[in-house]
This record gives sequence, structure tokens and C-alpha cells, in this order.
Amino acid sequence: MKIKEVISYLDSLAPPQLQESYDNAGLIVGDAHVEATGVLISLDCIEEVVDEAISLGINLIVSHHPIVFSGLKRFTGKNYIERTVMKAIKNDIALYAIHTNLDNVSHGVNHEIGKRLGLKSMSVLRPMHGKLEKLAVFVPQTHAEKLRVALFDAGAGSIGNYSGCSFNSTGVGTFTPEAGSSPNIGEKGKPEKVDEVKVEVVFPKWKRRELISAMNANHPYEVVAHDVFSLENAIDEVGSGMVGDLEKEMDIADFAQLVKTNMKVEAIKSTNFVKSSVRRIAWCGGSGSFLLEDAVAANADVFISADFKYHQYFDADGRIIVFDIGHYESEQFTSDLLGVSLKEKFANFAVRLSEVKTNPIKFI
Repeated sequence: MKIKEVISYLDSLAPPQLQESYDNAGLIVGDAHVEATGVLISLDCIEEVVDEAISLGINLIVSHHPIVFSGLKRFTGKNYIERTVMKAIKNDIALYAIHTNLDNVSHGVNHEIGKRLGLKSMSVLRPMHGKLEKLAVFVPQTHAEKLRVALFDAGAGSIGNYSGCSFNSTGVGTFTPEAGSSPNIGEKGKPEKVDEVKVEVVFPKWKRRELISAMNANHPYEVVAHDVFSLENAIDEVGSGMVGDLEKEMDIADFAQLVKTNMKVEAIKSTNFVKSSVRRIAWCGGSGSFLLEDAVAANADVFISADFKYHQYFDADGRIIVFDIGHYESEQFTSDLLGVSLKEKFANFAVRLSEVKTNPIKFI
């Protein structure tokens, strides 16, 4: 199996189009067309992880955090980033990152956190905008149903909990086949009128290629008249953070202990316990302080995340309890999530979780 096959699956799990603008997810180092000797999964990709891959004979490292965020102009080994990249290149090891795109899918990093905390009715805290498109295509009435089914199968027509969504309006299409054409309907040089249906469906941007391919393969015309529009509508299934509910109300001190136990956290930085019992919880793996107001608006009792600055704790302002559990601690189970997914997809392929503890923060 080639590295590109693993990448293709990971891209389907968390489409690269869902990464944030500052991010650098995807293949960072390596040739996707070589044979994969195995996959090593880690939260971070540092030199020690590359050494581990070398010792295991594995040539693909999949990490959550990209080793490179911005452009590198020199490779002199002056810092850990350059040294890691240089060592990977020297040893023909590919480096792939699946970062904010995995944060932003509803079955990704945050779902894993919610599952470990036993939360129910989970939904995205801040849905993403601008990731939807609409296709409008004109087709003879005789072929409209076949085309609709093909578009739905390709990933179009899902709105919230509804599938097979489309809008259909009828009209008359006109055309004249000219020299060089091979018309399915009509004759060269003769004006033609056809009863047509305008089929409109919405779809995620990252499925455009599959959708256009399905449209062309299931349309009778030699040249398919169609329009693609960008939409600003939110997609409820993708976005930042999540919110959900405990099975039943819990004493805040008991919930804090549950978080420490289930998330394997040594210590929690918290605001004042302004509520004695809690049930509705909001959370975001990694640096999620930007979602504090979203958590308040969602009527959450507690917001769990990491990397809050000193003055941001004041922003809670008695409205919500903030738990800062640490960046590494909040995302450490991402490796388990990826490991399970890859092992299910590639049952007979070597998938290993790194044994290197990459957390740069120590409690003393």
C-alpha cells in the first residue's frame, strides 16, 4: 500500500478544506507515491518521534500538530523544527499532520473528549460558515430522477438531519447543435426545445469534484449546463468546540474530579465555582479561549479548554466556570482516535501509537 492511500483515507476523515487559515495540515514532508511500511501516530512530531519511526522501520508519521506552521527559509538544524524535518528527509520518512481539520469535524478531537467525559447530545459549539456550495443543473425531465439520485449518492442534498434535499423547477431549454457536436437529443443545425428540470442541491465544498463527476456521468447532454454558487450558510456538523450534557446533574467538585480522572489531568486551573452543581458542558481541545462567549451563549455551566491567558479568566465574569486542563492533556487521546480509525480501515497494516510523551510541560 502506498502512502497516498493512507493520506486519502485521512483526508476523507477530516477534509483538508476544513483546516483554519493559519494551519498547515496535510503532507509536509515525503513522497506520497512510495510504499508505506507502517504508520506511527503521535500528538506532536519531534525528533524523538522520528527516531522512534526509524527504529520501528516505519516511513510515515501522522501527527495532530504540524511540525511546520510557517515557511522555512533555511535548513541548518538551528532549532527543533529544522532538525526534525532534516532527520525525516534524510531517512525517507513522510510527515503528515491532521490538525484543525480534525478539530473541526463532529467525529474528531472534540467528540473524543466528550465521549471520555460521558457527555450526551453533543453538538458543535461554533458551526463553520462559508463551507457550503450549491449546484444548479439543467436536465431533461426524463433524466431528472437518475441525476438527483447520483448527486445524493455523491454527497449532495444533506441539510441538518434531512437527506435527499433538492429544489426542482421546470422550464424549456433551447439549443442548436453545431458542427463538431454529438447531440444526444436533436440534430445538427436544427434548433431544439426540450422540457427540462432545474435541479438545485447544496453540498460541502470538499465534495465538489465528486459531485461534478457524478453530474457528468449521469447526464445525457454532451455539454452540461450548470452553475456552482458559494454559500455563507453554516454547516452545523463542522466547526469549533462542542457542547453537550451530563447524564444527570453533578456536584461541581465531583465533576472536576471526573475530568481529572478521565482526561488524566494532574491539575486543573479553574475560575471560582460560581455554581454548586453542573450539567451542561462546553469544551474545545487545545487553545479554545476564543470560544468563551460561545460557551456562555450555549448556557454551559462549565467550559473546558486550555491556554487561557491571565486576564481571560476574568472574562468568565461569574457567568460560567472555566477549566483549563492543559493543551497536551486536552488532546492526548487524539492518537487513540486516529489509531482506532486507521486500524479499522487497514486491518492488516502496521499502525503504531508513539510511546514518546511529547508534552513539553512538567509539573514539579
